[in-house]
Amino acid sequence: MQRRLFQTVLLAFAAAWLAPAHAQGNQPGSIELRNVAEIEKEVKTADGKTEKRREPAAKAAPGAEVIYTSTFRNTGSKPAGNISVVNPVPVNTTLVGGSATGENTDISFSADGGKTWAAADKVKVRGADGKERPAGLSEFTHVRWVYRGELAPGKQGVVSFRVTVN
Repeated sequence: MQRRLFQTVLLAFAAAWLAPAHAQGNQPGSIELRNVAEIEKEVKTADGKTEKRREPAAKAAPGAEVIYTSTFRNTGSKPAGNISVVNPVPVNTTLVGGSATGENTDISFSADGGKTWAAADKVKVRGADGKERPAGLSEFTHVRWVYRGELAPGKQGVVSFRVTVN
């Protein structure tokens, strides 16, 4: 059985809140993970045009959208496979539908703390009546990206998702 690397990185957002994320791969010590939380702001450029720019999310008011981006890099000398990145959906936020992206990845979601995974439209929860029903976006607890194939030495991948602050 191959050893797997689990790195835990903490994202700080609005001083009172922390969200762990982790990445794993089959080459011990070879996957470096960097996470950022950002907000988009419209700014005027020197030529008078308006464009969106991202800046670190130190604070976000209810209704604000926060973008979480995870960059994973193979720092080893051999290709790394079996790479997955798992991020929690922060408490007091709601996942923005269709916002999870990641090139060359399979994306799945959980509404039970990462115990089970499915495509967004297949995630289920139990209602108050004990019956299973489709999960609402506000019930999602985690997003997972599984990288297809191997990541060459020195190469990186980027995955992201957006939430709205409740």
